[in-house]
Amino acid sequence: MECCEIALQDDVSYRCTLRNFRKVESCSQFTVRITSIIVKKAARKTLQVCLLSPHPLVLSEFERVLTNPAFTLIPRHLASTLGPDLRHLQVPRAVVYVVDAHVARPAAGALLSNILDHYPEARIIVVAEKFDSSENYSLLQMGAKGLLTYDEAREQLPRALPLVANGGFWVPRAVLSGFVDSILGGTHSRRLKADTSADLSRREQEVLNSLLENLANKEIGNKLNISERTVKFHVSNLLSKFGVRRRADLILLCYQKRSVTP
Repeated sequence: MECCEIALQDDVSYRCTLRNFRKVESCSQFTVRITSIIVKKAARKTLQVCLLSPHPLVLSEFERVLTNPAFTLIPRHLASTLGPDLRHLQVPRAVVYVVDAHVARPAAGALLSNILDHYPEARIIVVAEKFDSSENYSLLQMGAKGLLTYDEAREQLPRALPLVANGGFWVPRAVLSGFVDSILGGTHSRRLKADTSADLSRREQEVLNSLLENLANKEIGNKLNISERTVKFHVSNLLSKFGVRRRADLILLCYQKRSVTP
């Protein structure tokens, strides 16, 4: 039996036994230095974030808050806050846009429309000093995925960006619930159709359509003749496929991608 002591470069030693298949004999200990192999992880792709604001100080604060190698920042100073100018502004391509909405509401709407017209899959987070209910709902109707006040942005923006980039929403729960209730209670709710770009099974499509009719799990189960537990299973799968956390997020996502019948 041949014995040896192996010393690694990090000074960790392991005793091992090497069997000699020809004969068994004692031996003295010896030291072998082994060079460890370092496997480098592939560099993660950074998230491209376009920052849009008419105020240089706000842009600087956004950049400070987002000082992180996970983000590639594209700051753009808005030279004008007039709606027609923002409607035709050349906006660089990015995954997420952080829009400083310290402008008149029509101007903010013009900028959001501009971004989404050129980049339909863009994700937009709107930051403002404060929001009222009408502004919240208007921005969500226009396609905003996140709403943050300036104070909230200092802490929450770095966490909101990856979630929004992956299809989620960063909206206060009360605002989201109120807006979804207004969607489902509106006259157009019955014409709201689900975006079928996701790979959905027939049953998942039926469950999703039922969610858009504002049915509870038990009501969906009765309608489709399946158990409430099965409904919960399908709802969980739908949330995962659409990249959202709550059913209200899912309904809002379908609303923003809605297809209305003639």
